[in-house]
Amino acid sequence: MTTEAPVPFEVLVVCTGNICRSPAAEAWLAAGLAGSDVRVSSAGLHACTGEPIAEQMARLLDVAPPRTPARQLGAALVARAGLVLTMTRDQRRGVVTLVPAAVRRTFTLREFADLAGAARAEGVVPAGATPGRALAAVVTAAPRLRPLRPAGAPDDVEDPHGRDDEVFARVAAEIRESVDRVLATVRAPGPDRVGTGPGPLCVTTGGSAARG
Repeated sequence: MTTEAPVPFEVLVVCTGNICRSPAAEAWLAAGLAGSDVRVSSAGLHACTGEPIAEQMARLLDVAPPRTPARQLGAALVARAGLVLTMTRDQRRGVVTLVPAAVRRTFTLREFADLAGAARAEGVVPAGATPGRALAAVVTAAPRLRPLRPAGAPDDVEDPHGRDDEVFARVAAEIRESVDRVLATVRAPGPDRVGTGPGPLCVTTGGSAARG
């Protein structure tokens, strides 16, 4: 008699072009949750379909970049995700407009990091919970955790595409800090500290600008 493998908890990270912010968050989350019951992927609301992660962002990663190139966000991707993380409030609205039923499991990355920290302090995550179950517990507890979030806490991670290396480094650090707080709550070890090496300006294959 064979035992079926458990269904993984799916985390979907969303930004605009799926070439800067969301693949970076995907890479760090996937590295920190490797071998667990969580599967991480990303997509863009206006994706630069088929493009790899922006070179400026790739050079800031200290883990393997996502193998999947940029792809367009679709309702099916949102529907099967247990947690959707966006880079801005506008993107969160875009996800919820596409799939209204996802409203209670869609957050900005920075918001969810704050909620995860509150969940850790409040003992929301059961002892011995797998990372997937821990993330699900934070999602479920989000309505009662929101009042614990600091007033005026930032939600958005700016789009670095077309900007200089300093902006990319700042954005990468913001993403990494949020990812690390999420990983700490689900008791998964995060990767090492992000680097700040410079990289070339990212353009699409055809040389035109895109958004991350």
